[in-house]
Amino acid sequence: MSNEEFVQHLMLIAEAPEPVRAPSTLKSRIYSALQQEQSGTGPLRSLTQTAAGGGRLCVFEKLVQIAPVGEAMKSRNPCRVCHARVLGERVEGAPIWWPNCPYVRFQNR
Repeated sequence: MSNEEFVQHLMLIAEAPEPVRAPSTLKSRIYSALQQEQSGTGPLRSLTQTAAGGGRLCVFEKLVQIAPVGEAMKSRNPCRVCHARVLGERVEGAPIWWPNCPYVRFQNR
């Protein structure tokens, strides 16, 4: 590609009416990988601490937070076993809708 063709290509991209968005499945996989990496460096902040600090919890995180289990269990990532993660990573426009779920926020709706 010549320099002139490259500049013309850049101008076409700049004139695009709407920016191109990353697929929700890619966003979900990146989020899961970041969570996995973060949990590998040590315990996560517990769900009790997250809620006390004003953090929003999804319905499944809320169940773990109010369950009669120790703080070590509440410091694990419940998203690793959630079906919303599986759907979010594999289905574009996944049929998940509960409030405060990060995988719902990634959906391009």
